[in-house]
Amino acid sequence: MALFTFKLPDIGEGISEAEIVGWHVKVGDRVEEDQPIADMMTDKATVEMESPVAGTVVRLAGEPGDQVPIGSMLVEIEVEGDAPAAPPPSEETIEAETPGEAMVEEAAAPEAPPAAPLSPAPEPTVAPGPAVAPEPAVANDEPVLASAAVRTRAKELGIDLGQVKPSGDRIRHADLDAYLLYGAGQGYAPAGRSARRSDEQVKVIGMRRRIAENMAASKRHIPHFTYVEEIDVTALEELREQLNAGRGERPKLTMLPLMIVAICKAIPDFPMLNARYDDEAGVVTRHGSVHLGMATQTDAGLMVPVIRDAQDRNVWQLASEIRRLAEAARSGKAKSEELSGSTLTLTSLGPLGGVATTPVINRPEVAIIGPNRVIERPVFRGKEVVAAKLMNLSISCDHRVVDGWDAASFVQAVRKLLEAPTFLFVD
Repeated sequence: MALFTFKLPDIGEGISEAEIVGWHVKVGDRVEEDQPIADMMTDKATVEMESPVAGTVVRLAGEPGDQVPIGSMLVEIEVEGDAPAAPPPSEETIEAETPGEAMVEEAAAPEAPPAAPLSPAPEPTVAPGPAVAPEPAVANDEPVLASAAVRTRAKELGIDLGQVKPSGDRIRHADLDAYLLYGAGQGYAPAGRSARRSDEQVKVIGMRRRIAENMAASKRHIPHFTYVEEIDVTALEELREQLNAGRGERPKLTMLPLMIVAICKAIPDFPMLNARYDDEAGVVTRHGSVHLGMATQTDAGLMVPVIRDAQDRNVWQLASEIRRLAEAARSGKAKSEELSGSTLTLTSLGPLGGVATTPVINRPEVAIIGPNRVIERPVFRGKEVVAAKLMNLSISCDHRVVDGWDAASFVQAVRKLLEAPTFLFVD
């Protein structure tokens, strides 16, 4: 028997360490070659690590949430015979954002200090809820105040009034009802009360930890301001319905592809919005192409896949790419390059919508756009009152590099295109 030390390989992203998201094995488990053993998170993706050998797990490099340096021990495995030689260093493109999809060749990296502590991954801790002692019943030797009707009913039900707790100065019919539901010392519960749940402690790790860190950094470093404008999308909705009626095999259009076209047509006049700000270097890079981030809710948390060169795509191509990227993100098949490099982000809550939002900027970008729910309301058209479909459009900007006038002017340019949507298709 011999010990094989599997060291965390360099996965080709120029990182110095990775976070343990979860273990697929524990100390004492038998593992086979190529069996998943751990999920490790880098700054961009979660990678599933696989055992390069068969044997028995004897040590694990810490708990979920711990950081493991590249080249340090990840798992120690007892193998039969002599320990096999470690494979030569290699790099491979990450193929996924969630466990079960990435395939990375394990490689021996330069020696680094071992991670600590070394222990099997524990189960999440669940704290028990506080014990609730029953309230004392009315003592039998105390006088019981109740009306004749209540006494008669209690006798018919076989209830000892001495065991019923009054809610006021005397026992009433409601107290009898509560006794039947909750027993002695019943008290009253509010209508529609829900079952008590135990307290639960959830460790913030993996994707949720990255989201927390990024959002905190964005709010800490960026002075946000938000501008909201109301847009009449009645004509846009009519156009969308007409396009969908004749779409054939093409994907069904939502509002988003049409909105992206409007954004891309308006953005050349407002280059300060399609930008990334390196605040440490004091440099703003204004991008010529629109690489649009699409905030997408997944089981692992909020992810932002990127539509590359959105300005070069028509509405049908945008609809297809939105669907493809959303499915890839939610299924864990999004590549790392599809989850980075955005220059401007669009975030939508879909059917939840909301009346207005104040979205948080996807740092180091300088702006994020948030369409809200479409609501049908009466509006004046001259002297007539007609039904119109209205939507608020929100934009949050980095006030260090974007002025309020610029943000408002950009939204007004987008509004003009959305309210007269034939201009979306005119060069």
